[in-house]
Amino acid sequence: MSPTEQDHYAETAFRADAIPRQAPPSEKSTWKKLGSNLDVARLPWGHYIGVNPTLYEYDNEWFEDYQYMKEDYLGYAMINDARWSKFVDEDISLLYRFLRFWFVVISHGFSFIGGGGYFVFALAVITSVVGVIAQFFSDTPEYPPLILTFPLGVAAFCGAATILRRLYEKYSIRFYKSNKNWTDDIAFCRRTGMVKSFRGEFPFYEFDAFIEMRADMKGNQFHSLKVRHRYPQHSKDERNGLPLDYNFPADGNIAQLYAMWDMLGRYMDVSQPLPDIPRLEPFRHLDPATKAFDEAGKRGRPATYWRDLYAKASEQELKQLREEHRQIVDAAPWGSRPDLMAHSVPGYGDSYTAEPEDVNAYGRFPNKADRFVERTEAKDSSPQNKPDNH
Repeated sequence: MSPTEQDHYAETAFRADAIPRQAPPSEKSTWKKLGSNLDVARLPWGHYIGVNPTLYEYDNEWFEDYQYMKEDYLGYAMINDARWSKFVDEDISLLYRFLRFWFVVISHGFSFIGGGGYFVFALAVITSVVGVIAQFFSDTPEYPPLILTFPLGVAAFCGAATILRRLYEKYSIRFYKSNKNWTDDIAFCRRTGMVKSFRGEFPFYEFDAFIEMRADMKGNQFHSLKVRHRYPQHSKDERNGLPLDYNFPADGNIAQLYAMWDMLGRYMDVSQPLPDIPRLEPFRHLDPATKAFDEAGKRGRPATYWRDLYAKASEQELKQLREEHRQIVDAAPWGSRPDLMAHSVPGYGDSYTAEPEDVNAYGRFPNKADRFVERTEAKDSSPQNKPDNH
């Protein structure tokens, strides 16, 4: 590590080639209990592919944030060179929260954008028609103005909600100092290698990544990436006994979740440059490892590559780039990679299950064409340190 990096990163900073020996999970926290019954895979540590999830590679919202915040972007971004925040600390009143909640409910629930307004308007029309038809069977038929004007009133209300939603989408960023004040206290911290939480600070290498599956009432499956603390006896919530974990969303299939874990690992690993994504581009020169990487010409892109791309590209061009990147994520060799953590945690490798070469097979019914294989053994490149206090 260079002198500059030594001054910038703490001694606890995470490096994939220097993962210390750790204690096994406690007897009360077996691997089966550590992951829920709906976990379908535990993802390997290290051996980065270097492919980012499409949601972060081609982000729809970042450029709008950047254009409005400008120099303030460095202080209010969710992700920067120091930490990846996981909690918004809003310094606002309860009245503001209450009014904002109902504003969003009305503007999004009754707007013609997204279909909610059309549904409400259709109900109003049906109600009016039923009311008119019912008068034909009445001895004293009446056609009060309410029956005839009810759909028009609903249409006006939904139209107003649509205007409010447009204004919200265009100007909500103006309230970022209150609404998007990402805290440093609940975050994955690159400089220190620690994960800060409401339950204390824990080293990043004490967390494991799981693909978690959920199903709705219709049987549709949804998958998400859960990054969960391996030693819940030190971090569980005393109120409900749940272990400490974080959800990292990714748009699309299971390969995107693998890419999300790969990117998080590279973000925390100070032996790696910051992931080359739009939201981190303004911070690349502030991180020593990334700055050295870029100055050596290894990035192969201009310093403002993402900013220039979003300023010039049309939405159609960005859509095409997103589709092409999804294919890159799918084609990456995610399955059956070695796991560096197997040499650092006793019994870690014993909990493996067969993994498909095409990791997207986790998200579909068994197919004879799917090939499941065992993970190859990782080479032990970590120092032979004693187990830590956990």
